Amino acid sequence: MADFVGAIDQGTTSTRFVLFDRSGRIVAIVQKEHEQIYPKPGWVEHSPEEIWQRTQKVIEQACELKGIQAKDLAAVGITNQRETTVIWDRKTGRPVCNALVWQDTRTADYLLELSAKGGQDHFRQQTGLPLANYFSGLKIRWILDNVPGARELAETGDALFGNIDSFLIWKLSGGPHGGIHVTDVSNASRTQLMNLGSLDWDQQILRALGIPRAMLPRIASSSEVYGECQIGGMEGVPIAGDLGDQQSALVGQTCFKPGQAKNTYGTGCFLLLNTGLHPVQSRHGLLTTVAYKFGTEPAHYALEGSVAITGALVQWLRETISV
Repeated sequence: MADFVGAIDQGTTSTRFVLFDRSGRIVAIVQKEHEQIYPKPGWVEHSPEEIWQRTQKVIEQACELKGIQAKDLAAVGITNQRETTVIWDRKTGRPVCNALVWQDTRTADYLLELSAKGGQDHFRQQTGLPLANYFSGLKIRWILDNVPGARELAETGDALFGNIDSFLIWKLSGGPHGGIHVTDVSNASRTQLMNLGSLDWDQQILRALGIPRAMLPRIASSSEVYGECQIGGMEGVPIAGDLGDQQSALVGQTCFKPGQAKNTYGTGCFLLLNTGLHPVQSRHGLLTTVAYKFGTEPAHYALEGSVAITGALVQWLRETISV
């Protein structure tokens, strides 16, 4: 009988794997940091391959700590840094460039171009989000426009996009050999490409940004079996949960009723407020986003307030300032 569940927590500065027993008690946890890459002022990158290697290592080491094998795991789920954008080759699994991290600001020129046409709220009605460097859609466009060969790969259907959740699920489930290309509604809502009403990719926005739909993952719920792990030592374990990190904190704090909220202090600082079954547009600068969707149940929505740099400043000081 499977007595444990595993959770991959892939964050902005590190990757953790946590094992829980049937009572919800943590029985093992392993964490490894990855490099923060700053090629230019305002540019922030991660190596997707380094993150994938870290993910495999923390899974392996946490299971070794307790002598846990694949047969002991009922399922594994993932929570991840949101908006961080990866595009990779479907046939080889290799990223076309480093991941563009949610903090990255290189899309500023695109913001000026789009806001000149429709103001800061150009896509807010459909997506709940103002124009900002934050979200994945403009990062995809930047990669397609600036990385040699990326757009050609996308036009032929051989380029896949994902936030970190999609990239890791694809890798875990086989990669080039049958990997599943999927994301959940909470992560999809952070791309500025998903329509909050239909919970599907918005074709009008895709056309406006020049993004081929074929490169986007299937949007699923936050809690269902997407597929099975195929990596060594984890073969056959169901991959059964996917939530963006801030939404997973909302769920973890059991904020299931409208009006309940959580505040999280990490790389950034994020307040999420459950607004129930209907998206609420803020008049005071908050973001409207999907909170979670469990199986076939209706989606729940949230309002979000964000401070991008908090804990990240401490790490930057540690890594760049010598005493």
